[in-house]
Amino acid sequence: MGTSNQHRIALVTGAGSGIGRASALALQGAGYAVVLAGRREAELQRTAEMAGESGGPVLAVPSDVSRPDSVAALFARIEETFGRLDVLFNNAGTGAPGVPMDELTFEQWSNVVNVNLTGAFLCAQGAMRMMKRQDPRGGRIINNGSISAHTPRPNSAPYTATKHAITGLTKSIALDGRPFGIACGQIDIGNAATEMTARMQAGVPQANGSTMVEPRMDVRHVAEAVLYMANLPPDANVLFMTVMATTMPLVGRG
Repeated sequence: MGTSNQHRIALVTGAGSGIGRASALALQGAGYAVVLAGRREAELQRTAEMAGESGGPVLAVPSDVSRPDSVAALFARIEETFGRLDVLFNNAGTGAPGVPMDELTFEQWSNVVNVNLTGAFLCAQGAMRMMKRQDPRGGRIINNGSISAHTPRPNSAPYTATKHAITGLTKSIALDGRPFGIACGQIDIGNAATEMTARMQAGVPQANGSTMVEPRMDVRHVAEAVLYMANLPPDANVLFMTVMATTMPLVGRG
């Protein structure tokens, strides 16, 4: 177990797949005790089973970040088990069908807002409450933004709106947490190779109306970036970081 992180506690939401799973395993391998949160208990257990024996302990807590009662129970479990929280990776997220926005149902819109935005807020709120009163005080919150926090894809209004909102939430947490030693940063990820981006291998719609296969990158690069952000000392912070497949069509006119 890494000595510098031996007594540090991290919470990763959406830890049952993709970026959440990879980041949780990177933190655990670096010696953090890692709490795995997500809606699918079987997938959380799979993540836990993938953890290396030489890393920190792992605790799987099935949770729905869009429900205040579930988030409250999650943080109660963390306090009961570990007594503190040093890092929150607000990673849980979902999308809506890629259809014209006038065809989306209210339920589809609400589901994305409830998970991506309200869920991130509820978890940040729970983390800040713990971080303010624990000893030593403070901690770090890392929000998973997205390339969509800068530039939308076609037919992605709910996802894009919530990810733009995460940017505002990141800035607010960074400001409001400043007097209490709570740092906050955002990682914006472009085309990490996960289940969520598998469809890109068949081609995805572009702004000019065409469909194009987009390059992807190994998700471990994202996990290493999250670990870098988490490992920073209290007096340093990455406010925004973009990690993307080098040749994906983000920069330019489409």
